[in-house]
Amino acid sequence: MTGRIRRKLLAAVEPGRPADEDVVCPLCGRPIPASQRDEHHLRPKSEGGRETTTLHRICHRQIHALLTERELAAAYFTIDALLAHPELARFLRWVKHKPDDFFERTRKSARLRARH
Repeated sequence: MTGRIRRKLLAAVEPGRPADEDVVCPLCGRPIPASQRDEHHLRPKSEGGRETTTLHRICHRQIHALLTERELAAAYFTIDALLAHPELARFLRWVKHKPDDFFERTRKSARLRARH
């Protein structure tokens, strides 16, 4: 892929330095392998957000499976706020004991599925 965020990630890696050197997920606290890195807009782009943070792909997908863009923009636009969300906290307690490259299909919450 050659998207803008992918280029940003690749540009952040200095030549000669391994791509998976100690980038730690601020949510689960595990090192993030290069193949599992996702950039998350703390405030959604649709709500004017620009700041991003690097997360595990599974953590990033779980955020979007639990919360709408409007909820993210209104109340969950910081790492601390995300950590305080009860369902996300339960997920993070579970995933932090998995291997760093662990990935599993993420399912939308029943609350979000009912909205469609």
